[in-house]
Amino acid sequence: MKRPPVDPRILAAFEAVDRTGFLPPEQLRFADQDHPLPIGHGQTNSQPSTVADMLALLDVQPGQRVLDVGAGSGWTTALLGHLVGPTGRVVGVELVPEIARWGAANVARQHRPWATVQEAEPGVLGVPDQGPFDRILVSAESDDVPEELLDQLADDGILVIPVRGRMLRIERHPGGTTEATAHGTYSFVPLLRT
Repeated sequence: MKRPPVDPRILAAFEAVDRTGFLPPEQLRFADQDHPLPIGHGQTNSQPSTVADMLALLDVQPGQRVLDVGAGSGWTTALLGHLVGPTGRVVGVELVPEIARWGAANVARQHRPWATVQEAEPGVLGVPDQGPFDRILVSAESDDVPEELLDQLADDGILVIPVRGRMLRIERHPGGTTEATAHGTYSFVPLLRT
């Protein structure tokens, strides 16, 4: 990785959760490169420096409940699982059934039962019946800020999502008002909702 995370907790998560456990065999030789890597079905395992940036913006704390939308191979779910620890909970959701099953198996091998990946319900963004969440991470690009995710965000919660190429950090204040800030430009696969 060319640009290691500055936050020591994020660095520890990267050291504890090896990217190689979340890549197809043909991509393993590229695991140390700071590039997104294909995992099939038009999906990618995100660029490590981008993941580090997103985790820094998300500011995950031990014991929090986190939703990971577009969990893919499960790498970000496992990293989040390390950050929340055994008193927290991470729910990863992935729309592509084959990738969801593979991601779930990858995360299960990490022996952090408080972090799981499940198949997303078609037409449903996130997991409304399991919210609210203290943090929501979206690893796919949206055309707008999805209201259905804001509805799953707890008061004082944070949503990090790429919207039209810009990384947004959205804080939800008590009473439901939100405040968004932009943090650079990034490229992601599109967020699918069906």
